[in-house]
Amino acid sequence: MYAMSNVGNTIAMVLAGGKGERLSPLTSRRAKPSVMFGGKYKIIDFVLSNLFNSGIKKVYILTQYRAYSLTKHIRESWGKWTGLGEFFVAISPETSSESEEWFKGTADAILQYLRFVESSDADYVAIFGGDHIYKMDVSQMIDYHRRNRADLTVAALEVPVQEASRFGVFSVDDDFKITAFAEKPSHPESIPGRDTCFASMGNYIFSTKKLIEVLQVGKKLYEDLDFGKHVIPMMLENRDKVFAYNFNDNIIPGMKAEEKGYWKDVGTIESYYEANMDLIHVSPQLNLYNYKWPILTNQGNLPPAKTVFDEEGRRGMNIDSYVCAGCITSGATVRRTILGPRCKVNSYSEIEDSILFENVTVGRHVKIKRAIIDKNIVIPDGTEIGYDHDKDRAKGYRVTESGIVVVSMAETK
Repeated sequence: MYAMSNVGNTIAMVLAGGKGERLSPLTSRRAKPSVMFGGKYKIIDFVLSNLFNSGIKKVYILTQYRAYSLTKHIRESWGKWTGLGEFFVAISPETSSESEEWFKGTADAILQYLRFVESSDADYVAIFGGDHIYKMDVSQMIDYHRRNRADLTVAALEVPVQEASRFGVFSVDDDFKITAFAEKPSHPESIPGRDTCFASMGNYIFSTKKLIEVLQVGKKLYEDLDFGKHVIPMMLENRDKVFAYNFNDNIIPGMKAEEKGYWKDVGTIESYYEANMDLIHVSPQLNLYNYKWPILTNQGNLPPAKTVFDEEGRRGMNIDSYVCAGCITSGATVRRTILGPRCKVNSYSEIEDSILFENVTVGRHVKIKRAIIDKNIVIPDGTEIGYDHDKDRAKGYRVTESGIVVVSMAETK
């Protein structure tokens, strides 16, 4: 346990059922929380690490869309470390087709598993999304909730007024008690005395009795029961004690100044690419080398990365890159690139400004730039990706507006 304060009697429920359609084709065969980030991690590892480091050991992970790979990852990593008796995985019926529905809203997902909340003796329930990149000591938010004797506390980002219309925005009084909530308002209300607004992060701390009560009332009123659309407005109308928790106030052990307030949605190919590329900077905003608040994942039993050959014109080099275990750069040049576990880059090839998922094999005389290559793909000798976008599209690759080429499993069949 890395958190500095007591989390009390808290259970957590992680919403990990998202399709992540804007990340397609990376999400064509996996849920968004199961997408690789930073080479060795999956997106869901960040919220699970936050909960684990905060001392919360009872966690239900609510899966839905294409859940197999995510469930496998949880069982093979998180289940092993924490003991299956402590760290729970709740698996929903698999929905793999576009038309099938199971959870109709974020609050409906909790409602489907309300029996776990009712049968626990928890005082608080932390409900967090499974598809964002950030570090957070959740115990500080629980302490804030307890001090305010709140019914609900909502984690909030402090954003400039001009950006706030992209979010769900809270109006708050001087004590940060929420007085109103507006979804993507054209004229967002600022925090008293500041030129910023509070935007919802979609992370909540509920007092258990209040959560059970409001969900049971809400299910009679709304089929698609949702926290943002329905639950928060219902609670405000009922004059329940609903507070905003300023994420900028959250401090984790070992945090550097530039990391304060770091939170990324990575919901589009562009935002996903940029957040990954930030990791290879000299001083990235997200510090994965902070051993006081580790991001945990399935390490795998892999050998160290290595480079092979040191001849003129055939020199194995990884420059300004982020290279995972099991990789071999054999007489090739890799620049400003993330190589996932077990990648092999063969001689005379050049890779720049790219992200390779796990177990990608790059043949000889290959040139790749500004590309994302999905796992298990073999790139044939002599291939060029990212140099002629018309040719890239002709091969069935997705090319974004900013010129990032995505090569996925589905497209290479």
